[in-house]
Amino acid sequence: MTSQMIAQLIAFILYLALMVFVGIRSAKKNNSASDFFLGGRKMGPWVTALSAEASDSSAWLLMGLPGLCYLGGFKETFWTAIGLIAGTYLAWLIIAKPLRKCSIAFNDSITIPEFLTNRFHDKSHILSIVSVLFIVFFFTIYTASGFVACAKLFRSVFGLNWNVGLIIGFVIILSYTIMGGYRAVCTTDFIQGTLIFTSFVFSAVIIIISLGGIGNAVDQVQNFTTKALNGEYGEAMLKSFTANKSFSPMSAISAFAWCLGYFGMPHIIVRFMGCRSNKEIKTARRVGIIWMIIAYIGTFIIGTLGTAYLMNHGILLGAKPEEVLIEGVKVLGSGTQEAVFSETMLKMYPAFIAGIFLCAILAASMSTADSQLLSASSAIGQDIFKGLIKKDASDKTVLLVSRISVFVIALIGLLLALNPDSSIFGLVSYAWAGFGGTFGPLIILALYWKKGTAKGAIAGLICGGVTVVAWHNLHGGLFDVYEILPAFIICLIVTVVVSLLDKNKDAEMLATYDSYKAMED
Repeated sequence: MTSQMIAQLIAFILYLALMVFVGIRSAKKNNSASDFFLGGRKMGPWVTALSAEASDSSAWLLMGLPGLCYLGGFKETFWTAIGLIAGTYLAWLIIAKPLRKCSIAFNDSITIPEFLTNRFHDKSHILSIVSVLFIVFFFTIYTASGFVACAKLFRSVFGLNWNVGLIIGFVIILSYTIMGGYRAVCTTDFIQGTLIFTSFVFSAVIIIISLGGIGNAVDQVQNFTTKALNGEYGEAMLKSFTANKSFSPMSAISAFAWCLGYFGMPHIIVRFMGCRSNKEIKTARRVGIIWMIIAYIGTFIIGTLGTAYLMNHGILLGAKPEEVLIEGVKVLGSGTQEAVFSETMLKMYPAFIAGIFLCAILAASMSTADSQLLSASSAIGQDIFKGLIKKDASDKTVLLVSRISVFVIALIGLLLALNPDSSIFGLVSYAWAGFGGTFGPLIILALYWKKGTAKGAIAGLICGGVTVVAWHNLHGGLFDVYEILPAFIICLIVTVVVSLLDKNKDAEMLATYDSYKAMED
């Protein structure tokens, strides 16, 4: 092992040790299920904001989107980012404060399935069961993307075997999530969000300066693109650039439709419920939006300019070595474009500093995976075990069941991530559509429409989820539209129509809804 790798390894060890330390410290403060799942609703605005955005912006922010930019997918990345920023702002504006109030009004709900069950007064608990099934299914896929990112990072930096990298990420994420719960997840997310922000700001500035300013940088990137489209970097690279060049209006609509995901993302909107007070939501919203805008600008700069920057340092990503024979250039192989951030950090900074900034990728992976594991386990422990199986279960027993659930879900996610060709962007895209298309319309209707019923919510949830899965596996024509859009529309329409036919006559639910609307901000 070289001195450079040792310095990077030290940086990684220090970072990972800090995450575990936070988990141990937070474990001492978990005295109830509310503490473990929602931090006792005591999180401040800065922690709430950075935790929400860091858990949202998983490894696809530092690997998936930059990799798409690297292969000429700037337009898709741009419209996706615009959609995500718009979705984030709208979620903070129209969901955050009402959801916090409504979740308190309806039996102090601490999980999304519990909130939906209480809000629509579903005595059959079918809504809770279906919600948990979709949450576990899509979160398992989402969690797998975090493990894939860890494996790609360790392979890129240390040359580790794929499976070894997966196991390292699995063990660390699992340890502090099981120990510390929501408080540990939010605290580590705050640290991770700060690290991601810092790495983007410094690296974006340095890469522009190193390429001779914005004008020279753009010229070099255009030169790289021209060569790629001329086939000078092989058929694999040519195919990728050609596909990304043909960006239709339908593609733009699909990319922008990512905004719909924010209204139904359990691990993000639960942050709204855990905020310390309604008055601090505005501060959290401002912090979160500023963080997002700067982070996405960094994504564009590093992903796009990384083509020229790395080529100047003798590295070509995303091409097949047998197809490219350029003297002095190391071709890392197809699929490696998602390592553009890590390869850039390795060339840009001294070993230890590079190691610290590379931890931003771990941060992105961990901040999302831990939040997803906690949301999925809370659904099983609180909504299924205590809600249906053993209603008199103590908080201690519920926490034990939830921690076991974290382990099982993480293990399944690990198995899904065993394929080295897994695409981070592809995994995240599928899971994002799953949550946005199933839960998004229900959350909006729960907060703003008094007439919604349990039967309507159940029908909408099922139709939305089935649409996501079916649409995802169909291709051609209209089916090329991102599945979140048709699923969101179908879920919304079905919920409204069935609710109107069912007619809401539940006096208790209507009275509670009125009391929620009367609550002070």
